[in-house]
Amino acid sequence: MPLTHFDSDGQAHMVDVSDKDTTNRVAVAAGHVKMAQQTFEIISEGRAKKGDVLGVARLAGIMGAKKTPDLIPLCHPLPVTKVSVDLTLDPDLPGVQIEATVKTTGQTGVEMEALTAVSTAALTVYDMAKAVDKAMEIGGIRVLLKDGGKSGRYEAK
Repeated sequence: MPLTHFDSDGQAHMVDVSDKDTTNRVAVAAGHVKMAQQTFEIISEGRAKKGDVLGVARLAGIMGAKKTPDLIPLCHPLPVTKVSVDLTLDPDLPGVQIEATVKTTGQTGVEMEALTAVSTAALTVYDMAKAVDKAMEIGGIRVLLKDGGKSGRYEAK
């Protein structure tokens, strides 16, 4: 199967979705920020100097999803109808698990918006806690679910 973002001459282009059906579409993405135990405690106890780390990261993730076509050159601007970003403290990492759900009714999917939401939220956690832990690791960012459109449903294993 050829890559859809390249034309027959190998030039990058925006995919023409004008002939696609308008359908309900959803994507869920996830990732995490792993950190030192001390950093985890500072965040979980609400002692970060910059404020509510998880609350600010949640808002940043929502904003990131809405700005996806401004950041990813070949993404279509979409009428996003829902963005939710959930950040969960995970003592086993230790760190923060992030999951984003994005919905639209349109002619193309919202996987990139969900991935951007997770990435932006993770980067915000890093930004807000980097003063105490520059060694935090952002990882595991992936699509867990996409549904709608011609290609149907995908669920990560």
